[in-house]
Amino acid sequence: MTAAVHRPARTLYLSLAVIVFLLDQFSKAAVMRALAWGETRPILPGLFNLTHLRNRGAAFGLFADVESVVVLIFLIGFSLAALVLVLVLLWRGTASNLSGWGLGLILGGALGNLFDRLRSGSVVDFLDFHLGPYHWPAFNLADSAIVIGAAVLMVEVFYGRHHLPEEASNK
Repeated sequence: MTAAVHRPARTLYLSLAVIVFLLDQFSKAAVMRALAWGETRPILPGLFNLTHLRNRGAAFGLFADVESVVVLIFLIGFSLAALVLVLVLLWRGTASNLSGWGLGLILGGALGNLFDRLRSGSVVDFLDFHLGPYHWPAFNLADSAIVIGAAVLMVEVFYGRHHLPEEASNK
């Protein structure tokens, strides 16, 4: 296929990334305005809270307790490498329609968290789910987009294009 055929799809996936980035930044700003740092507000008691946390580590609090500039540099470097890889895959136009959506989600989420790290050295996490004694580490919309995007890519890897609907496998 020619580059002209891929340009509209590439624009769509990049637009998705921009929308994810903007929604992520808007939601984090809203949480920072509404809640003091460390404050928690129950939304669905026993299941879901909004909270205002700062995460210096990776997604879901991984490495959050490590107070080292090396971890920050590693996370920024890893994010930049992932962004370059995703952009190359989108730019080359070899991604299927389904993986293009997944890559767009990953790109937007990675940009959102990278922007936070560059701006303040940490990421704002605010979605807090728990069920009885089981508690999931707080996360944000960028984390959600990255996980959903990765799941979309895994669906394509495990099921392959031959198992996808015809329109998804034509790209």
